[in-house]
Amino acid sequence: MKLAEALVMRADLDKRIEQIKARLRENAWVQEGDQPSEDPEVLVRELSALNDQLETLIVRINLTNAATASEGVTITALLARRDCLTRYIGSLRDFVSEANSTPKRAARGEIRILPTVNVAEYRKKVDALSRDLRELDLRIQQLNWTTELM
Repeated sequence: MKLAEALVMRADLDKRIEQIKARLRENAWVQEGDQPSEDPEVLVRELSALNDQLETLIVRINLTNAATASEGVTITALLARRDCLTRYIGSLRDFVSEANSTPKRAARGEIRILPTVNVAEYRKKVDALSRDLRELDLRIQQLNWTTELM
């Protein structure tokens, strides 16, 4: 099985676990004399089995990511780089958006409020970082589809 397939399976297991959790909540209480629509004990056993499957799959994915390198860099390191770059770009976008917003002035004679940075330069920087992020993500996706799961 390829790493990408395991990642799809992980997402599916996550979704199924969330569905079981919702069904458990729906069957946590009943009116005296009524029966729940589903047996909570059966749902708990199903949740436990899905959780065990997910744990095993996550271990295999993590081992594969740590052991697989591209150009001397492991998938784990590439993922960390992608996550941090995504956060950094988001922070810069928020900052540029704030610096670009026009403060309200009631009259021409009021004190002018100016951005502290060159917004155009920062937008170019964000665009370049976003391009780097897309290229990094493509590299990770390529590895996911060509790497066998351990």
